[in-house]
Amino acid sequence: MTQSVEVQLGERQRCCAVTRMVRDEAELIRFVAAPDGAVVADLAARLPGRGVWVTCSKACVAEAISKGAFSRSLKTKVEASAELPDAIEVMLRKRAIEALSIANKAGEVATGFFKLEAGLGKGQIAALLHAREAAEDGCQKLDRKLRASSPMAPAPIGLFTVEELSLALGRSNVVHAGLKGGGASRRLLSEARRLGLYMGLEAAAPAHLQVNDGTGSE
Repeated sequence: MTQSVEVQLGERQRCCAVTRMVRDEAELIRFVAAPDGAVVADLAARLPGRGVWVTCSKACVAEAISKGAFSRSLKTKVEASAELPDAIEVMLRKRAIEALSIANKAGEVATGFFKLEAGLGKGQIAALLHAREAAEDGCQKLDRKLRASSPMAPAPIGLFTVEELSLALGRSNVVHAGLKGGGASRRLLSEARRLGLYMGLEAAAPAHLQVNDGTGSE
């Protein structure tokens, strides 16, 4: 028996106000005008009012500001702070770290190099996270095992520092972590993918990923 982990993309598509390209909602960020006329990033796409969509890219958000795309698309005069692109990256990072913490509380995260090796050998790890400070040889060794056990696994997530991983997981000196699969893991992969896209990385997770539960049956 296997446990399925699917990265859900939005069912609807929208047109980017900057590139004019039609994309899935998961690859865009919605913006609305606050009562004071300031442009606000609606990352959950739930705020009321007219919205404008921009590709989930720091460069595209900066371009939207410089070209006045928000006022034009919202059909009203609004103010977009020059600090907005950086602020959005901070918010996306916070959402991804919170998703990792939730996955850990759900029992879907494993840590420790040797525990990960064992889990990978049994096909119990769906995806890997490596701290930015992680040694290249250790990352490569775990990555090879993941590809061998799950050829369709997403690219390893290398967006966080040791400090960020440790705080999210409530452990000290977390260098490597693995996702076992489940709903919370799916959310983390989606949030990490979004952060990666915003930062200009293209390590997008595949739409479907299966993790063996160790029973040996399919």
